[in-house]
Amino acid sequence: MDNRLPEVDFCGLRISRLVLGANPFGGYSHQSPERDRAMVDYYTVARIKETWRRAEAAGITAMVTNNETPHVVQAVREYRAEGGKLQWIAQLNGRDTEAMLQSIDKAVAIGCRALYFHGGVMDRVYSARDESALRTWCAHARSHGVPVGVAGHAPEVHRWVAGLDLVDFHAVCFFNCGSLHDGNGDKFSLDDIGPAVECIRAIKKPCIGYKIMGAGRMDPRMSFEYALRHIKPGDVVNVGMFRGDRDDMVEENVALVREILLR
Repeated sequence: MDNRLPEVDFCGLRISRLVLGANPFGGYSHQSPERDRAMVDYYTVARIKETWRRAEAAGITAMVTNNETPHVVQAVREYRAEGGKLQWIAQLNGRDTEAMLQSIDKAVAIGCRALYFHGGVMDRVYSARDESALRTWCAHARSHGVPVGVAGHAPEVHRWVAGLDLVDFHAVCFFNCGSLHDGNGDKFSLDDIGPAVECIRAIKKPCIGYKIMGAGRMDPRMSFEYALRHIKPGDVVNVGMFRGDRDDMVEENVALVREILLR
């Protein structure tokens, strides 16, 4: 039986429409400090790699992780050395231009197949309208031959970047929770979803929709159905999964997405 999920051509990569995210691996629950600690305690390097192998078996073909959480980066290195098949899309942070260029080099050396700049970083770039920095980062990434994109917590960030025509893809947050990176805490409002979807549909480049469940605040079936029916046919969704809540969460989510896309 063919268990593959429907795939799309994403900037030259064949990627399943469900991509496995990594916030739970690093303890970024966007819920509470207690929840953060539970995620970190559960997701050892061994459990992270097991989760990726289970995702492979279930039909997922790509994953996203950040480049800053040491045990997550260790897991990526070991997983790739052990022959892991998921394509790695690296989410990159960097506190200044030189740091970002180093982050790009490191991710490419480890084996990323695509990369994008963290939403909090891009929120700051947009606030400063720092086109020069973004041009430098994109040119450096392209010199390595990998697709390059941007994340962002608000539609206006993506509209600005799209107008510059510098990137290959966008990672668009369904909730404008960039307030966390401004020091104002997590803020999730259902009013954000409509503008986010409108933004995704207006952007001609491929998009990754993320936080489609509001970091665990919404029903999975409802969230998958809404997201997959409103984003473009060539877009994908990136979802983090905390198996500490339910061991078979990966398989359940894959089954949901397969049912929604194939019925």
